[in-house]
Amino acid sequence: MKRLMLKTLLALAAVATLGTAAAQEVKERSFKFALQNPKGHPLELGANKFAELMVAKSGGKFKVNVFAGGALGGDAQNVSALQGGTIEFVQLNSGILASQVKDFEVYDFPFMFASAREADAVVDGPFGQKLHAKLADKGIIGLAYVELGFRNLTNSKKPITTVEDIAGLKLRVIPNAINIDWVKALGANPTPLAFPEVYAGLEQKAIDGQENPLSVILANKFFEVQKHLAVTNHQYNPQSIIFSKKIWDALSEPERKIVRDAAVEAAAYQRKVNRDKSADDLQELKKAGMQVTELSPTEQAKLRAKLQPVIDKHGAAVAATVAELQAELAKLRK
Repeated sequence: MKRLMLKTLLALAAVATLGTAAAQEVKERSFKFALQNPKGHPLELGANKFAELMVAKSGGKFKVNVFAGGALGGDAQNVSALQGGTIEFVQLNSGILASQVKDFEVYDFPFMFASAREADAVVDGPFGQKLHAKLADKGIIGLAYVELGFRNLTNSKKPITTVEDIAGLKLRVIPNAINIDWVKALGANPTPLAFPEVYAGLEQKAIDGQENPLSVILANKFFEVQKHLAVTNHQYNPQSIIFSKKIWDALSEPERKIVRDAAVEAAAYQRKVNRDKSADDLQELKKAGMQVTELSPTEQAKLRAKLQPVIDKHGAAVAATVAELQAELAKLRK
């Protein structure tokens, strides 16, 4: 009885929001939503918020099943399944989409964004929307950007206090060219691995370390198999919520509006949750036994200088997009 009453209330709310004619075009649908981080991570909380909003905005007609922790495979598998229409939603690092549209590589450039607010202005503005629009030709609809945040370096071998300390470490990287190149530029050995394989690789000593935001290090319990954490903030990762164009093309316009509105609202929620939590994550990692170091301003400058040739190399292939992004950043920094 309670479930029936709830469904009725949701349906009435949907009619009030969409209008009677539009509400009639919203059909009963079930969707799968895949992401790599585990339950409790801010990205998973954002995905669950999206699922709630889809139910509310559709009057109970849309149901989203969230598959966290790489339950449906790694990012590459998820994107392929999304293009084929067997997974409807995927949430992943925006830079990984460079395998579909090369311009997305700019999101993986080290030290591109000086702050999270700066990143928000870029991805939510014309630049970010233009990049998402380019995915349509690849069978992908870009809906909104959430965030993984600023990345930091961990390892099981030694504390990192200078740039030279990074040399020789075998580090897991996101499987794309720019990440492989920047690790090489520091004298370390890059090992591309799908995210679900990272913990086992660290535990079995197949790799010495990895780099991720604090929230990822904590949620995935990398502190169990990593002793040292260097707060480097060397890269900021926006993440994209993407949808299968094959399924999108079968939706009515009111249904598409529900999907887009829910994604945008969930993205704002996720970013706030992630940022509110980040201050506590470092303390939790220290409590868990990680030894934390920070690079001095001099070492940070050396790190930037070492990585600049990598940015120049990869920027040449997407020069127009780099120029557009830099122009946006210049306006924001005035």
